[in-house]
Amino acid sequence: MVSLTDVSPLRARRNIPCASLFPMTQVFARSKHFLSDKVEHFTESVIREMTRQAMQYNAVNLAQGFPDFSAPAEIKRAAQEAIESDVNQYAITWGAKSLRTAIAKQMQDRQGIEVDPEKEVVVCCGSTEAMIATLLAVCNAGDEVVVFEPFYENYGPDAILSGAKPRYVSLRPPQPSGGEWTFDEQELRHAFQRHTKAIIVNTPNNPTGKVFNRKELELIRDLCVEYNVLAITDEIYEHILYDGSEHISLARLDGMRDRTITINGLSKSYSVTGWRVGWAVAPPAITNAIRKVHDFLTVGAPAPLQEAGAAALNLPANYYRELAERYRTRRDHLIPALEKAGFRCYRPRGAYYVMTDISAFAFASDVEFAAYLVKEIGIACVPGSSFYKHPKDGAQQVRFAFCKKPETLDEAARRLQKLKTHL
Repeated sequence: MVSLTDVSPLRARRNIPCASLFPMTQVFARSKHFLSDKVEHFTESVIREMTRQAMQYNAVNLAQGFPDFSAPAEIKRAAQEAIESDVNQYAITWGAKSLRTAIAKQMQDRQGIEVDPEKEVVVCCGSTEAMIATLLAVCNAGDEVVVFEPFYENYGPDAILSGAKPRYVSLRPPQPSGGEWTFDEQELRHAFQRHTKAIIVNTPNNPTGKVFNRKELELIRDLCVEYNVLAITDEIYEHILYDGSEHISLARLDGMRDRTITINGLSKSYSVTGWRVGWAVAPPAITNAIRKVHDFLTVGAPAPLQEAGAAALNLPANYYRELAERYRTRRDHLIPALEKAGFRCYRPRGAYYVMTDISAFAFASDVEFAAYLVKEIGIACVPGSSFYKHPKDGAQQVRFAFCKKPETLDEAARRLQKLKTHL
């Protein structure tokens, strides 16, 4: 088969000029003919694009949520020991036994949820794969998936790729006097229809830092039971909590154990975003379906890093307290610098991002502002519109990540001082 981008063999055999063989309009039309309609409904990751721009302009990267400091020594050592011990071939497709056992133990210890590691856990290549494998395993064409917005940018494309239609419910930002991101109960109730298959709940939430409270989760539980809907929970930030917030897994609420798929991973709690080890925990029949999809998507997550993951999940309780405290100090380091520069910050209760309002600056949109910030000020952020179905809803918001070294945040604060001239 000859590629459209390599026509020289055809031209040589037929002695036909390249331009007449494939006029540009014909090439574009034929290329589109070869593409799935699904990819017309979303773009590449804006977050990852902002990281590329940060590298291009030598900017401080407060866009993508990866730490610029070292992972814990003990889990790096566990990975090295696993490689040295020749744990370098395929693990069991749905996850090494040691890691599945550690996942089950941690869910029992922290949330009181009893999990069978043999039948109810599938280890994937990061929580990102766990989410798409889950949606592919449970959704049919025409199903609907409820998503709170602003949302982590993968959820909409994941739903579309699985053949489902996302139905969005707004999270409203706090008032200037403070408070929490909230949603309207009637709007959420209206989103549940006869075609609703699942709701995605990300708590603590990216990008807002919202931690869903028990009353909100019980409302979601009641709707899931009433409409016979699955809950898919992204709990990747479960250990990163501030100001007395409590993480509650939906699966632990009465009536939800058999209709919840809990997704998590190593990336955020252990500062190893590049390891790509995540998992889904679900009732046996659903787990079996996810395992089948996972098997043909990626076969399995990296074997030595799964062994290191088992060591990570067995770290003592004080590790998680210190983790949250270190991130709290980083949050409280960055927010004053942002506010001094003219941003209105929505103070997060969890995760390691802060959403901000940029209406005090004289820019037409978040995209224009983010482009100026990375090129002229030397700081990369994420345009708020990338977290919304309708870009206009985030046109005066941008997100910053504070999972960085104190000296990185110091440099960001120094550069932010140049913004005051644009108020």
